[in-house]
Amino acid sequence: MATPARPVEAVAALGRLEPAGDVRKLAAPSGGFGGTPRVAELKVADGDVVSQGQVLAVFENRPKLLADLTGVQARLQTLKIKIRMQKREVGRYKQAAAVGASALVLLEEKQDELVRFEGERLEALAERRSLEVDLAKSELKSPVDGVVLRVHSRVGERPGVDGVIEVGASQEMEALIEVYESDINRVSPGQEVSLTSENGGFKGTLRGTVLRISPQVRQRRVLSTDPTGDADARVVEVRVRLAPESAARVSRLAGMKVIARFKPS
Repeated sequence: MATPARPVEAVAALGRLEPAGDVRKLAAPSGGFGGTPRVAELKVADGDVVSQGQVLAVFENRPKLLADLTGVQARLQTLKIKIRMQKREVGRYKQAAAVGASALVLLEEKQDELVRFEGERLEALAERRSLEVDLAKSELKSPVDGVVLRVHSRVGERPGVDGVIEVGASQEMEALIEVYESDINRVSPGQEVSLTSENGGFKGTLRGTVLRISPQVRQRRVLSTDPTGDADARVVEVRVRLAPESAARVSRLAGMKVIARFKPS
């Protein structure tokens, strides 16, 4: 009598939820000798959905930049009036010098003064351009449509190496699963996957399918809460695309650890 074939066991592995798009780390502007400016206002929190160009944070240097820009604009307006009047003066002295009613030296003095005013105007224009660039940087804007994954700097804090905010470039979620190299031969693209939270971060089960399998074997990075777990295990990274209804349930849970079970083919 033939021995019945043993059913293929499901592969189980640990992983974490990640945004389907790129993750952008947004930094604060450089403040030159004054260092990086502090966060003066924070307009978003972890998990908020944001759109491209939306202001996420405002830095403490903005009020001074606005005041400096107002001062430069006032100076430019004054120089515009001075230059217009000086051109009239130069014109009158040219006419007077042409008929011998004025010395050429006086005309040259008026022309030199006009050149000085025009030079001051060019310097003020350059200063305004610089201030406008700094002013634009005094507000942190989202470069993409997406979701706030993590706020690193709070109001009153000076941002560090992690920047101010991490934004996921998509509201859709995937799962990055680390499958033991000894089990990877039982995983294939398109295979159905069920996912549960390792620590109860969400209820029920998520559904997904294998999107792609990394061609490289690497050391494990998603560690189990089990202290006896093998931290040096060799694994293969497997990307799992979540079904739309599952992705919607965990759209604000990037980084949460999950247990994946791959349905036997």
